[in-house]
Amino acid sequence: MWTWIAVLSVIVLATLAIAAVIVVHRAVPIVKARITETLSARFHGRVELDSLNVSALPEVEVSGDGLRIYPPDGVVAAGATQPLIAVGHFSFQAGPIGLLVKPTHVRTVQVTGLQITIPPHEMWQQVSEKAEKHGGKIGIAVDEIVCDRSRLIIGTSKPDKDPKDFELKHIELHNVGPNRPWHYDAAITNAIPRGDIHAAGFFGPWQADSPGDSAVSGHYTFDHADLNTIKGIGGILSSVGDFQGQLDRIAIDGTTETPDFSLDTANHPLPLHTHFHAFVDGINGDTSLDSIEADLRGSKFTTKGSVIDLKGRGHAIDLDIDVPQGQIQDFLDLAVQTQPAVMTGTVGSKAKLHIRPGKERVVEKLSLKGNFTLQQIHFTNPQVQDKVDMMSLRARGKPKEAKPGAEDVNSHMSGTFDLNDAVMRFRDLDYVLPGARVNLGGIYSLDGQQFDFHGTVRTAVSLSQMVDSPWLSFLLKAARPFFGKKGGGAEIPVHISGTKSAPKFGLDVLHGHSDSGEAAGDRKH
Repeated sequence: MWTWIAVLSVIVLATLAIAAVIVVHRAVPIVKARITETLSARFHGRVELDSLNVSALPEVEVSGDGLRIYPPDGVVAAGATQPLIAVGHFSFQAGPIGLLVKPTHVRTVQVTGLQITIPPHEMWQQVSEKAEKHGGKIGIAVDEIVCDRSRLIIGTSKPDKDPKDFELKHIELHNVGPNRPWHYDAAITNAIPRGDIHAAGFFGPWQADSPGDSAVSGHYTFDHADLNTIKGIGGILSSVGDFQGQLDRIAIDGTTETPDFSLDTANHPLPLHTHFHAFVDGINGDTSLDSIEADLRGSKFTTKGSVIDLKGRGHAIDLDIDVPQGQIQDFLDLAVQTQPAVMTGTVGSKAKLHIRPGKERVVEKLSLKGNFTLQQIHFTNPQVQDKVDMMSLRARGKPKEAKPGAEDVNSHMSGTFDLNDAVMRFRDLDYVLPGARVNLGGIYSLDGQQFDFHGTVRTAVSLSQMVDSPWLSFLLKAARPFFGKKGGGAEIPVHISGTKSAPKFGLDVLHGHSDSGEAAGDRKH
């Protein structure tokens, strides 16, 4: 009996082995046909598969190499030469009976070396609604796709644009179905600024004849983004937010935190927080900044504008900036090397910012033009503040009180400015303090080494009333025809020059009254 049982067992095992070989042998063409048929029906394009292997032990495992899925025929005819999807290697497991049942159910597909190349949007427009679709039915149903070492390349036909190239470290697609959104979980490496992005949400259904119309939504985190990879600025940025829309127009709402944001003109890190609403074109990479609410160390301001990708050059940034009521020292600390900031006070400003593309430092590419008002001005250099206080007392006819340490006066300033090449040019600079009005124009470099202003000082009293010496007062009465102004008082041409640490004040007899209010910084003296 035991002998017959042993023989029977051997026969059964041999039969199973032979059956497995037959199943595997028959499964290769069946599975290959189902893979190509399913993908062709899903993406409406030609499918190629270099090799396919099926093994039966210990489970039925299918693996393949060189899978290529091409765009629809109309897109190929329009000039798309690269596969829409190229897979270096894939593998999955299935039950023996499942291979012979249609559709074949697969729980997880492992993919390495995935590259998705989306042709330019204009090529997809060549696809007619009546264009011939590749036939076939869905022969394989997949629950989950796991991809490692992937790339996404979005092409463009515009001569001033570069293709967008994204490095995708790890992607998981769940509930993969033909006519429903796919749940995804992705880890992406961002090139500039360098950092890691994690996103999770829903994508699709995939619009085979117009990928830009495919829906996308989700939540993202962007951690440890090194702003030092952008020449001229520094800090470590983190961001979180939500997004939704179509691939060619994605609405994003998010926040950023940069506790140590800095410009290399000053290298003074300041905390910067923003909340933004933007629209991103996932096809060409352009971004429309609908609104940004920013807080720089307590100074709040808003911006809006655009970030445009230019082929081979980088990004051009244009922003409208509105500072309703900030602290001037916050902006000076960020941009100017001088410490402490040359002044404190409340600032309001409207300006247009442009950063041209290029590999130069940000400050070398930056231009800023606008107007401003300053209230409650206080100069941090005691010598400068003393000169301002004493000038105010003299201008009001109180020369005996004009001594160092006098009480600070309440002053305000307004004007227009133009920043280029790290040099600020001021025009129509109007500085008002009790008893005097100063009209100036000139330049101030962000490194504090260039300081040159010319203009006039108009005072409430005459020159002779601004001195406490009777003899000097008598002599200055003779100068009234030269420095007097209609209605009384005096009009004095002045020149302010020197450096951040040693400003110099003096009469500007050479320029006289004709130069008041002009931007004298463009002239050589």
